Amino acid sequence: MRQILVLATIFMVISCSTTEQKFATNPQDYNNYLTTEVPNTTSKYFELWNSKITSDSTQLLSFGSVASEYTRYYQNTGDIKFLKNAEKALTKAVEIAAINKSGYYRALARNYIAQHRFKDALKMAISARQLGSGLKESQSLLFDVHMELGNYKTANKYLDSIKNMSDFGYLIRVAKWNDHLGHLDTTISFMEKAIKKAESAKNRSLMIWTYSNIADYYGHAGRIEDSYKYYIKTLELDPGNAYVKKGIAWIVYSFEKNGKEALRILNKVNEHHISPEYYVLKAEIAQFMNDDYAVAHNLDRYYKMVQNESYGQMYNAYNIEFFIEQTKTYKKALDLAQQEVDNRATPETFSMLAYAHLKNGNKEKALKIVQEQVTGQTFEPAVLLRVSEIYEAFGMVDQVAVLKEELAGAIYELGPLSKDRIEAL
Repeated sequence: MRQILVLATIFMVISCSTTEQKFATNPQDYNNYLTTEVPNTTSKYFELWNSKITSDSTQLLSFGSVASEYTRYYQNTGDIKFLKNAEKALTKAVEIAAINKSGYYRALARNYIAQHRFKDALKMAISARQLGSGLKESQSLLFDVHMELGNYKTANKYLDSIKNMSDFGYLIRVAKWNDHLGHLDTTISFMEKAIKKAESAKNRSLMIWTYSNIADYYGHAGRIEDSYKYYIKTLELDPGNAYVKKGIAWIVYSFEKNGKEALRILNKVNEHHISPEYYVLKAEIAQFMNDDYAVAHNLDRYYKMVQNESYGQMYNAYNIEFFIEQTKTYKKALDLAQQEVDNRATPETFSMLAYAHLKNGNKEKALKIVQEQVTGQTFEPAVLLRVSEIYEAFGMVDQVAVLKEELAGAIYELGPLSKDRIEAL
């Protein structure tokens, strides 16, 4: 009887191992979305609206419509000139608007957020709030801006002011708040509620937004198959979505360790959508593949692109890492990190400043910043990795051990190249 039970158990184990499928991406799921047409950056309506705009124009509707189209063109192409053109149109709209002025203030604030001009965005959001109309929209915007600035107590007050568990806008913001607190399961739960709201309303733009964002959160939670599923669902609604294709490329690279396929995806994206961060990722993947030429080529492309003054401070974080890891110009990294903290004083930016101080030999200053501005205030793996290296410089073995254990579970988020860096702690 015992032998029969043993054999039965062995059969069950073998059966489970042969039927259980390990998740894997399938190029057939996304190949059709990699051959999208060149995004349109004009239309007869856009040309009509644009033709009504002159230096002394008071055609308010035209300015608003043109700004909206420029913003859409920027999202579709990554070309910074469209974002700057949208800013010009919205600035003029704010100047001449007699009605719905608060709406134009909010639109301009959103534009500034995209440009990482967070203090300018705050001024516009406050102006919108002071006008009174669209109160909930202004309070929601003020939550968003204060989160970007690292003013978390103030952000939480604005979150409380819009509390409504049946409201889509509140759900996505309370999800963001819980992500800030490190409550990832709660974050995902709220996002799933937001998805149901978007789907029940059959609102395509909200579905695209929630699908792509929950895909990111699922990835953070290690739910890679769910992440992939929602990236694909997003592409079914928005075939040209470059951000989502980048997310799929990250799964292929970081989870499946297939650098060649990840680069194929990104190269197809770059045919129609050009943003500096894609070259940073391509350089990282090339480094993983030990392709020194491709690393140098992509970093060169990145650095040349960000010399465009139109980017302003949008790529400060990337540039700090570039100066530290690639050019070893630590003083430039330190100066830029201080600028970034002045721009938005978050635990993440303070961690960059501390790390730049460490690289410049200012160990005590680095530790002081970490202890006062970073420790216990964020759960972002990239931040924790910087902190762990600062702790290591002081021989703080126990603290490093705790962070090392946590970071070991974050290699997917940080990328395969982080594994050796973490193990070396």
